[in-house]
Amino acid sequence: MKLSKYIFLKDLHSTERLLFILILITFSVFIKAQRTITVGGTNWTPTIPSITEAGNNYSGTYESATNQILLATSVPLLLGSGKVSVHYAANPTWHNSLILNIKRTGNGTTTCLACSLTGGTAYQILTLTDVELFRINAVLALASYSNIPIQLQLSGVSVTIPATTYNSRVVFTISAL
Repeated sequence: MKLSKYIFLKDLHSTERLLFILILITFSVFIKAQRTITVGGTNWTPTIPSITEAGNNYSGTYESATNQILLATSVPLLLGSGKVSVHYAANPTWHNSLILNIKRTGNGTTTCLACSLTGGTAYQILTLTDVELFRINAVLALASYSNIPIQLQLSGVSVTIPATTYNSRVVFTISAL
């Protein structure tokens, strides 16, 4: 006896055929459902004071505005949750002694009552590889957020770093958990 690996609609009764089609439609909607992320805001150029006395070094850390970057994200109902990750990329040059940190300073706005954002409210060091910034949880609704405020912090500035313009690009990614 040979068993077939395929199910043919003609072999199914009308109720089974309808159920099969509904499952296919649901599955295709689930596959096509996407998480989205949009990044807004402006470029940040920290103001670093000049050194006026020999032997001094730069001190402290430099922080951007609390809403320097604004994120808009959405996670479809069927997916349940999403993870927003972040990393930096030299654009075109960056010095390894410079340290970029990032944090979420608020929740932004949403119309979803049963949705939530978790994590990301303490500074995290940005690296060349993705690190989780925060999570979005959707409960029986589309989790759609706008104007999620993000703040940057720069440290490691020193007179021992060659004087030039250093640029970095911050890259956000949203994915399933």
